[in-house]
Amino acid sequence: MPRLREVPRAEVTDERILFFYDRLFGPDKDPAVDHGTIHATPGDWWTVFAQSPDVFRHAVKGFAVYRNATLDPKLRELGQSRAGYARGSQFVFSQHCKQMRSLGVSEEKIAAIPHWQIADCFSELERAILAYTDGLVYDGGRVPDEVFAVLKANLSDPEILQLTYITALYDMHATMCRALRLEFDDRPEPVEEVRIPEGVEVADLSADLSGGQ
Repeated sequence: MPRLREVPRAEVTDERILFFYDRLFGPDKDPAVDHGTIHATPGDWWTVFAQSPDVFRHAVKGFAVYRNATLDPKLRELGQSRAGYARGSQFVFSQHCKQMRSLGVSEEKIAAIPHWQIADCFSELERAILAYTDGLVYDGGRVPDEVFAVLKANLSDPEILQLTYITALYDMHATMCRALRLEFDDRPEPVEEVRIPEGVEVADLSADLSGGQ
C-alpha cells in the first residue's frame, strides 16, 4: 500500500480533485477504498496527491502541457518511457509504453527501449532522444555535444525545450512514485541481504578472499 494516507471522497472539498475522482473512478466509488481507475491502474497516485490540493493542481496542469506542445508525441513518449525505465519506475514505464502503442509505435521499438543502445530499429533522432534521456536521468543533465547536435539538426529550439521539460518532469514523477510506493511501484525493495541459514557456520570471508594471508 502507499506510504502516505489516501484521501477518501468524503474528505475532498476541492472541486478539481472531485472532478478527477468522478472521471477516473466513477461518481459512485470512493477511490481511497474501492481501487481501480478506468485505465486499469490502482489509482492511488490521485488519492495520495489529494493530500495537497496545491500539489495536485500543479501536477495536473503539468500534464496539460502536452496539449500545446509542437513536439511529435511519439518522440515525447519515447523520452517518457525511457525515463521511467531508467529511473526504475514500473508505473511510468508501463503507462508510457501503452501510450506509445496507442500512437502506433511498433512493438519492436517498445520492446527495445531497455536495450536501445544495441537496437537497430531506431532512427538517428530516436537514438539521440534516448541518449538525451539517459543524460538527464542517469547523468543529472550532462549531455555530450554530439548528442545535442543531432537534436538541434532535427528539432526546433522550442521542441527541444519541450522534450527536456517533459522528460525531466516524468523523471520526477517516476522518482516520487517509487519513493511513495504508488501505483505499480508499490513493491518491496528487491535488494536485501541473503542471510546465512540458521545453524550454518561460515568461515571468515576476508581470509578466503585474501588467499589465507
